[in-house]
Amino acid sequence: MLINKILLRNKTLYGALMIIILWYTMHFAIGSAIIPTPHDTFLTFVRLLPQPLLLHLAASLGRILAAVALSLAIGVSMGLWLGINQRADKFFSPMLYILYPLPKIALLPIFMILFGLGNTSKILLIIAILIFQIIVTVRGGVRELTEELFLSARSLGMNRVQLYRHLILPAVLPKIITALRISIGTSIAVLFFSENYAATYGIGYFIMNRWSMVNYTEMFGGIVGLSILGFGLFKLIDFAEGELCIWIKIK
Repeated sequence: MLINKILLRNKTLYGALMIIILWYTMHFAIGSAIIPTPHDTFLTFVRLLPQPLLLHLAASLGRILAAVALSLAIGVSMGLWLGINQRADKFFSPMLYILYPLPKIALLPIFMILFGLGNTSKILLIIAILIFQIIVTVRGGVRELTEELFLSARSLGMNRVQLYRHLILPAVLPKIITALRISIGTSIAVLFFSENYAATYGIGYFIMNRWSMVNYTEMFGGIVGLSILGFGLFKLIDFAEGELCIWIKIK
C-alpha cells in the first residue's frame, strides 16, 4: 500500500516504472539483442555520459535553446503586432494560415542549400516549426481580449507600456508556454532527423551512428539520453510557467 501511494503521488516515478516494465516485456518477448534490457542500457548510458554522449547532448541542446530564444523573440513580437494591428493582420494572416500547416521538415533541403550544412540550417528548421505556433497562439490570445478590458485599463490611466505589462502579456503568457510545450517534442524529433545530415555532433547523429554500427545497446543509451533531454526541457517549461504565471498557482 505504501509503495502504491508513493507511485501515485509521484507521476514521474510511476510513468518511468511502467515504461521499464513494458521495456522488459518487449525484451523477453522478442528475445533478441535488438532490444537490450533496461539495466544494460542504463549501465551503458552511465558509461557513455561523460564521453562522448555529453558532447552530443550539449550540441543538440545548444541548437534547441538558440532556436527557442529566437522563436520567442520574433514570434511574440509579431504575434502581438498582428493581434493589435488589424490592418497588418489582414495583410499577413492569409499567408500565415497557408504556411502554418505546411510540414516544416520539407524545408530542410532549402535551408541546407541557402545556409549550408552546419548549425544554421538546423536551427532555422526548428525556428520554422516553433515560430508559427507562437505567432498564431499570441495573435489569438490578444484577439480574445475584449474592448471593454482595454477601456477599463485606459480608464485607470495606463499608458501603452503598462497595457502590455499588466494586460496583454499576462493574458498571452500561459498560451505561449502551452505552445512551447506542444511544439518542443516536434522540434526534438525534427532536430533528430536533421542531425543525420552533415553532422559530427548531436544526439541524432550519435543514435543513427550506433545503429549503423549494429551497436544496439549504445543506440538505446543514446535514446535514453534524448528522452532525458526532452523530459528536462518539459520540466524547464513547467518551472517557467510556475515562476512567470503566478496567478495560475493562486487559483
